[in-house]
Amino acid sequence: MPDVIVVGAGPTGLMLAAELRLHGVRVLVLEKDAEPTRQVRALGLHMRSIEVMDQRGLLERFLAHGRRYPVGGVFAGIAKPQPAGLDSAHAYLLGIPQTVTERLLTEHATGLGAELRRDRALVGLAQDDEGVTAELADGTRLRAGYLVGCDGGRSTVRRLLGIGFPGEPARAQWLLGELEAAVPPDELTAAVAELGTTRLMCGPAPHEEGVFRFVVRTAGVAEDRTVAPTLEEFTRRLRELAGTDFGVHTPRFLTRFGDATRLAERYRVGRVLLAGDAAHVHPPMGGQGLNLGLQDAFNLGWKLAAEVAGRAPEGLLDSYAAERRPVAADVLDNTRAQSELLSPGPGARAVRRLFSELMDIEEVNRHLVEKIAAIGIRYDLGEEHPLVGRRMRDVPLGRERLYERLRGGRGLLLDRTGRLSAAGWTDRVDRAEYDGTGGGGGAAAVGVLGPASDVPAALVRPDGHVAWVGTHQRELEGRLHTWFGAPTD
Repeated sequence: MPDVIVVGAGPTGLMLAAELRLHGVRVLVLEKDAEPTRQVRALGLHMRSIEVMDQRGLLERFLAHGRRYPVGGVFAGIAKPQPAGLDSAHAYLLGIPQTVTERLLTEHATGLGAELRRDRALVGLAQDDEGVTAELADGTRLRAGYLVGCDGGRSTVRRLLGIGFPGEPARAQWLLGELEAAVPPDELTAAVAELGTTRLMCGPAPHEEGVFRFVVRTAGVAEDRTVAPTLEEFTRRLRELAGTDFGVHTPRFLTRFGDATRLAERYRVGRVLLAGDAAHVHPPMGGQGLNLGLQDAFNLGWKLAAEVAGRAPEGLLDSYAAERRPVAADVLDNTRAQSELLSPGPGARAVRRLFSELMDIEEVNRHLVEKIAAIGIRYDLGEEHPLVGRRMRDVPLGRERLYERLRGGRGLLLDRTGRLSAAGWTDRVDRAEYDGTGGGGGAAAVGVLGPASDVPAALVRPDGHVAWVGTHQRELEGRLHTWFGAPTD
């Protein structure tokens, strides 16, 4: 019997399965589709997700299949240069198709021992004090200690739990397709420049030579977004907007998406949890959806593993929703704002021009980039030190780097004093001394927050966020107990 059933083999579910396997949790991933999707909905990883891949030793695999781009123009497509001095060792956007991301994460999760079963649709679930029973469409019943719904915006798990999904329905809609075109790329570029990105976006597909990715705003909202547009509908809308359909043909895929915005009222009911799009949906502006789901999984994995092992301190599993739901709410707000800025009306265009002027202010541009890239997140852990609750950027630790030390999914005590100890928690927490020099240690970790002398020691959680900063052993032991449970000796 698996310890955890993960429903959905998208990036969120696969990342979660891998995180659980780092801690020896038996994981079964159920996916309703018989084959991996060929649709390339998401196109890249933002800075925090790139850091996550580095923290698990996956980054070289992703870099081999992706392309680095400057971090600019990520907010409502308003073109601005990348701000200087971003607080990350990976200050770039990694262009990589979602299909490749899913393949790499599948290899990662199954390589760690997760079991993946395709063509397995969930139709029912029940839970009791001991576990969860999942019923599949073929009549199979499976039992596990916990179940996590990573099954997308139309989540079966969320529906079966009866969790409310309040928000706004789609008011605007776009057609998305990857097609070949009969005109040269410079003609497409000129058409986009003339029409503006609020109505048409187009560029070379990132995974196949000679194929272009079109995003076309529609005149209205389809009653059923699950019905894919036809090539005739796509070309007709292109002619309405641009006066030509550019001779597009041979579509790789066609789909439609809207600006519906919804947030689950709860992320957990007993032994069943939600993550990724099952917990939140929003317009795709800024390319945050896949990244948000990956980071949900990164936050949840080590906490659920501790719960499965019976060593989680009280409230640890509930801290997942307490930390991640506000992050999702913020993403919903910034995508709402971007959607308004991309509206075609004269009022929206005026606000967009004003917003563009404001983004010429360096700190405004930086704030928005950090928001989209998720490196500005600070979880509310009830501590005054400005680093507590934030993720640490990668820093050198002698012959190693911080992110290399985090690859096992364990906590890490960074001690500049040489006096502190994680004795009693050494099965869950490592220790490393550092001197705060050479651009590393506390100075680089804090970034603009303060010098190295302000961070004599820090306790870093398995997800790279700082849980404590200080000098006193007794305080440290209290935080170790809070995040890692009772000592073993």
